[in-house]
Amino acid sequence: MYILLAAATTFEIQPTADFLTNRNIGHETGILITGVGAIATTHALMRQIGRRRPDMIIQGGIAGCFTHRAPGEVVAIKEDSLGDMGVWEDGRFKTLFDLNLAGPGTAPFTNSLLINPYKKLLTLSGLEPVRAVTVNEISTNAARIEWIQQNTAPVVESMEGGGFHYVCLLEHIPFLQIRSVSNDIGVRDKTKWDIKAAITNLNSRLIDLFTKLGGQNETLFQS
Repeated sequence: MYILLAAATTFEIQPTADFLTNRNIGHETGILITGVGAIATTHALMRQIGRRRPDMIIQGGIAGCFTHRAPGEVVAIKEDSLGDMGVWEDGRFKTLFDLNLAGPGTAPFTNSLLINPYKKLLTLSGLEPVRAVTVNEISTNAARIEWIQQNTAPVVESMEGGGFHYVCLLEHIPFLQIRSVSNDIGVRDKTKWDIKAAITNLNSRLIDLFTKLGGQNETLFQS
């Protein structure tokens, strides 16, 4: 199999990239640095898929958290959503689905969510499967945060996950998104963040996952 590891930035996955460079896991691997944000992620993934189609893509990265989890806690994303695609109108936010610009079941959405159907991959990760939200602007506004919590109920927030899920679902490529908590949402005081712990634990889990993948075959891709 050819397994691609994608991330927004190099520093988030450098230890895993070093591991894959120096270790034969029984499958060919590649690294893709997409850049920050869902748009950059979508372009980078589609360009890579056009050059060489992976059998699986894993996305790793750090994330903000809505549920006050400890910095460094790592989770697997079972479903993602687009948290700021829509319009503020009449004192509230309306999504594409509220505006009838897309149906909640329009591919690749299921009930307005971008759901990972590859349950065996989620199980293999050994991580808690949670919901995420993807935004273009990191959430700091109290009203915005409240809307996201009430309407999408995510555990973590990223700027790339929704684009990643969107591409993999439409291209029918097995995938898994893994996120490590670096900070609470809304807290811009970086003295309260722990990016070091988030990156250390993220890469520990990624390396563990790639080690497990070495003994797996295509049956893992069944949804």
